Amino acid sequence: MFGFLNVAKPPGMTSHDVVAVIRRALRQQGRGDVKVGHAGTLDPMATGVLVVCVGGATRLSEYVMAHTKQYRAAMVFGIETDTYDADGTITARVPANALTRTEIEHAAMQLTGDIDQIPPMHSAIKVGGRKLYDIARSGQSIDRAPRRVTIERIDVLDFTVDDGAGTATAAVDVTCSAGTYIRSIAHDLGGLLGTGAHLSALERTASGRFKLEDATPLETLKAEPDWQPYLIAPLDALADMPRVTLSPENAAHLAHGRAIPADIPDGVTAAAIYAGELAAIVTARGGAWHPHKVFLHSEASDPLKR
Repeated sequence: MFGFLNVAKPPGMTSHDVVAVIRRALRQQGRGDVKVGHAGTLDPMATGVLVVCVGGATRLSEYVMAHTKQYRAAMVFGIETDTYDADGTITARVPANALTRTEIEHAAMQLTGDIDQIPPMHSAIKVGGRKLYDIARSGQSIDRAPRRVTIERIDVLDFTVDDGAGTATAAVDVTCSAGTYIRSIAHDLGGLLGTGAHLSALERTASGRFKLEDATPLETLKAEPDWQPYLIAPLDALADMPRVTLSPENAAHLAHGRAIPADIPDGVTAAAIYAGELAAIVTARGGAWHPHKVFLHSEASDPLKR
């Protein structure tokens, strides 16, 4: 098994929980030796596209993770929490029922483009070898280095006001780079508007070429004995990556860790294809393609002997 699963993650599970379910299902299929991982974490409350890497595709997660993400989110203004989402403890309340949709749209414009985003304390980023959420659970708060992210658009889809609760809620679509925290967008919008805010719901609708409308429910996979119809081939997942087609001689060189000639600028990374399948990930350097990750199986390690 070598490919990706586009899983529709249910609420209440961590991304690691989903991977554990996939591993158990593989063991039941007699494939307990197959590696499994995921490309791009979703918080437990979040739903939607979770890309699961199967077999050798676990070595490709960095390329799949780097793609643009799309989310649909609900943000509540007037209530701030320590985790920036609905799972946290309320830390502040400020009346927000006087807010307007136009004010939120104007604030959202200030957060689009290339920005420096400060990650939440309750996140898995490590500082000094410790995960931030472990530090937060011990009652501490530390300075976090901002990270440069790109937020292409924040579109307000719906807006409602609850006068009784003194809150306002906005449904938004966000298109952003990998590594962007939607919780932090909600928190920062609340800060710009002076009301505070938190994320109350989140659904990832796309991760690169993986779309929610094509995602498979986790329960469906658990019930299916054959996952081949659901596996997305590596070349399909990496369709945006440059490609180089290998001759048998060059495939043999790469299989043995040797570089092959390349008339291309340094720094380009490409998918090397042999016999219609992904053979390697190669990087151009010094007038040659250098193997970075090789996927030719042992029986194909010397294509010249085929």
